[in-house]
Amino acid sequence: MTDSAAALPDASDSDPAIRRLNETLAPEGPRAALKAAGENIKRRFLDGESVVDLVHRQSDVVDELLRYLWRRHAPALLDDAALIAVGGFGRGELHPHSDVDVMVLLPDDGVDDREPAIAAFVTALWDAGLEIGHSVRNVRQCSEQAGADLTVATTLMEARLITGSEDLFKSMQEAVGPDRIWPSRDFFAEKRKEQIARHRRYHDTAYNLEPNVKGSPGGLRDIQMIGWVAKRHFGAKTLDELVGHEFLTPGQLRILKDGQAFLWRVRFGLHVIAGRREDRILFDHQIKLANLLGYEDASFTLAVEQLMQRYYRTVMDLSRLNEMLLQLFEEAILMDPTAPPEPLNERFQVKNGFLQTVDKQVFDRDPSALLELFLLLQQHPGIRGVSAYTVGLIKRRLYLIDEEFRQNPRNHRLFLAILKAPEGVTHELRRMNLYGVLGLYIPSFGRIVGRMQYDLFHAYTVDEHTLFVVSNLRRFALTRFDHEYPQCSRIMQAFEKPEIAYLSGLFHDIAKGRGGDHSELGAVDAEAFCREHGLSKYDAGTVSWLVRHHLALSTTAQKKDIGDPDVINEFAALVGDRLHLDYLYVLTVADVRGTNPKLWNSWKASLFHDLYRLTARALRRGLENPIDRELLILEKKDDARLALIDAGVDDRRVNEVWRILNDDYFLRHRSDEIAWHTGWLADSDLRTPAGLVDVRRQADGERVEAVFYTPSDKHTFAHATAALDELGMTIVDARVVPIENAYSLDTFIFMELDKRMEVDTARIDKIRRSLTRVLTANDDAVATVTRSAPRQVRMFDTPTRVDFAEQTARDRTVMELVAADRPGLLCTVGKTFVELGVDIHTAKIMTIGERAEDVFYVSDEAGRPLDARAKDRLQLALTSAIDSRNTGSKSVN
Repeated sequence: MTDSAAALPDASDSDPAIRRLNETLAPEGPRAALKAAGENIKRRFLDGESVVDLVHRQSDVVDELLRYLWRRHAPALLDDAALIAVGGFGRGELHPHSDVDVMVLLPDDGVDDREPAIAAFVTALWDAGLEIGHSVRNVRQCSEQAGADLTVATTLMEARLITGSEDLFKSMQEAVGPDRIWPSRDFFAEKRKEQIARHRRYHDTAYNLEPNVKGSPGGLRDIQMIGWVAKRHFGAKTLDELVGHEFLTPGQLRILKDGQAFLWRVRFGLHVIAGRREDRILFDHQIKLANLLGYEDASFTLAVEQLMQRYYRTVMDLSRLNEMLLQLFEEAILMDPTAPPEPLNERFQVKNGFLQTVDKQVFDRDPSALLELFLLLQQHPGIRGVSAYTVGLIKRRLYLIDEEFRQNPRNHRLFLAILKAPEGVTHELRRMNLYGVLGLYIPSFGRIVGRMQYDLFHAYTVDEHTLFVVSNLRRFALTRFDHEYPQCSRIMQAFEKPEIAYLSGLFHDIAKGRGGDHSELGAVDAEAFCREHGLSKYDAGTVSWLVRHHLALSTTAQKKDIGDPDVINEFAALVGDRLHLDYLYVLTVADVRGTNPKLWNSWKASLFHDLYRLTARALRRGLENPIDRELLILEKKDDARLALIDAGVDDRRVNEVWRILNDDYFLRHRSDEIAWHTGWLADSDLRTPAGLVDVRRQADGERVEAVFYTPSDKHTFAHATAALDELGMTIVDARVVPIENAYSLDTFIFMELDKRMEVDTARIDKIRRSLTRVLTANDDAVATVTRSAPRQVRMFDTPTRVDFAEQTARDRTVMELVAADRPGLLCTVGKTFVELGVDIHTAKIMTIGERAEDVFYVSDEAGRPLDARAKDRLQLALTSAIDSRNTGSKSVN
């Protein structure tokens, strides 16, 4: 038995937290003592003491408590057993609510006679309030289980003796050493697979909205991975020893340690805020964490955005180091160090499948090689990557990318060659960003690296989103992805100069966070960059135009009535010609898909394609010959009639139905919708007082469409939106058309909020039953939605804003509503319209993460645009009703 178990240290000579533990143990017991010590450490963290010291002090406190409890509750184990810390506790690293993992190591003669003592000890640990994880093994069991399970082997590799038999502990260490089980070659290969699998669980990016500080790429687990491999291969106990083995430079070691300290500070803060173990940087905690760590709001950047940008830049540095070090390990452990290099040119060679410089002075002699390297990787796709030695060399020579480098025509040609390469464009742009080259070559790009936007709409940092957009454009350009978006692929592959699309993708958000209109500022940057790089004035102007107007197609499709020929003609005039339309269309699809994977759906795809198709038609007719309303209605009727004839609908009944439908109806519905509505009404009793409802699943299977035929004075919009909201549907479009017999046709298009829900026949039947009840709903009764908002949405306070367009659209007042996207929002809007005598004609529903940005085309009950007084009343009533509901939902949640 070691002396460490005999007595606790003198409190006067120990850390304040340990002293507090010892002072409290005897009078108040272990639980109170542990709490008091923990409060001491928490207070010191809030006072700004080094988190590195505190993480180790937390471990020291638990060590002392365990020795005390071991001696007091397990006297039968003192002579020949050992109490061992494993996992993170084995490294001497504990955060306030970390699990405490221990192993009771027994001699080989068994557990039976020691079982009561072990049970008493473990019970004492739980009683003390420790989050304990424990195992009981002898040396043989350690060897067997570690040999069969790499996780057990890793845990025992980090074992540390707390108290007990040193000889037994050393025997265990020998039994699980690399000369017995898991030699460094096998250990490294399996650990590398583990990391790849873990990164995939986080979509191979650290740039998620709510990253995991421990498990995400570039997180603490990646640092631990380096330590595990170093310990297995070199027997290194600390990362510092890698400098002696020439696997790390002192500067890289400082980056690693500073990064670890920052992530520890974040994790420690999360534990303090949550009051439990928490490794996810949830929206719930981000603002509190930023305040806790001392960040303050600046002119154009929130405190939380500053914190997250620091986090993302830190994990990018750590990801780069992790990649470099693991590759160094791979070269040292798995590869042949005597393999002859294969020369590529006078600057680069390939060894063991990896690209490397011929010597360490290459970049000093020819700084352009810092770009040439990425082009070579594109030209030789068989190369596995860049050697760790060369990655380190790049990092140490980044200072060469200065203004002279950026103005060098050879570098301009190299960069454009990378963009124009037939393969590897996105891959190498990502590598350039990871190595820090891209942000120095395009300084405005460097300013958006790691920049996040505190909302639910943008799932990635600005730089990661930008590279996703370029990636999406590249997929359109490659024939092997034609099946994904055939229309975009057809357009992209027809471009003579696809690099114009890539450059517009690269610059479209480059001015985010500067203040002002990022589209306008980015357009200026884009044109200057393109002209510097030798693009013609026309091509540079095209890129600049695309950046300036990159939101135009999305905004028009989602916020305006594209069934209105005037809207199409106006958009066609903005675009000007088919080439600009084609570029803008593929950029828009790539942009929205790259913003948040949860936001792209078949409805957006349909809207964007419809606007593209209608605008292309307008451009074919010529801007001087705009689309005629009467001709458009006639074409829609002809297409619908053909479909109805095929369906066997009597032509006389078709004419009877169409007599009660007006031009407004035909303008605002597609020909397939007209055919569906007409066939349904032709087969129904149009005199029914309650009205009618029908539901169908659209061809893609994702969207559902419902149509109501109800008396014009019925509050259908309010009741229908409430019913759909309660069902967990998200409404994307609503049209209300009064027709000639004092009825109206209300059409709703909606989708499942939960993408995992299947819209099968049973689901359609449930929707139909729920909407049928709307027909008999009492208009005097208040429609309610009981479904609560998702956790993430509740974290945001979106001020309610009601604005009116200066000009009317076809005698309709255009009202835009920006508000928190809470369940029941549209129902509240509908009830307010009814109370104020406002008729709704069209609703364009757009959800931007936690925020609803909906556009309503409304009139008074006489069909006229709202006057100034009516607008003021509506603005006040809507703001009051929505804010009141949001306050109520917050108190419930």
